[in-house]
Amino acid sequence: MCSESSKPAKSGTSSAGDPQGIFERIEKSRETTQSKRVPIDCGHFDMRITRDGTWHYRGSPIHRKPLVTLFSSVLKRDADGQFWLETPVERGRIDVDDAPFTAVEMNVEGEGPDQKLIFRTNLDEIMTAGPDHPIRVIFDESTGEPSPYILVREHLEALLTRAVYYALAELVIEDPVSGQLGVWSEGRFFSLGPDEENTVLEESSV
Repeated sequence: MCSESSKPAKSGTSSAGDPQGIFERIEKSRETTQSKRVPIDCGHFDMRITRDGTWHYRGSPIHRKPLVTLFSSVLKRDADGQFWLETPVERGRIDVDDAPFTAVEMNVEGEGPDQKLIFRTNLDEIMTAGPDHPIRVIFDESTGEPSPYILVREHLEALLTRAVYYALAELVIEDPVSGQLGVWSEGRFFSLGPDEENTVLEESSV
């Protein structure tokens, strides 16, 4: 992803080429045999993902969806919460205002503990809420405003859009054992209430 002449800047930022150049280097790196060496640190790519899921480069939105989809395919988040675009040979930091994805659509199949909540992200990734894709809700301490998320893949979540969250809220029921308010999906009960931890209950707890 680094251009041949790019080096991490003293300030922690660097010019790593335009989005098309980064795109081409990602594609090329996929043809490189993966080794155990540490990827070269390209510094900061001057990229940002805003809360609505829009990717920006040097302050301007990136409108080409295939470009964004490729970038997202090599997106990682480390243990310190820093986001990276990383290939086997190179990596660079990017900024993310909230979650890197948004959940823009939800479909419901079945009901009760057998219910399945199927989400689609702004980049057309599909996942079903369950053990591998838990739902959680964070409430702002001062305003009480909810921020609902679903895990897309390791350490990367999608923020549910307001419309999707409202659709999810219509499915809320009370768990007869715990008294928590939440929803079922793939045999798991996800608490959505502000006064409870967003715990996951086994179907056997019903």
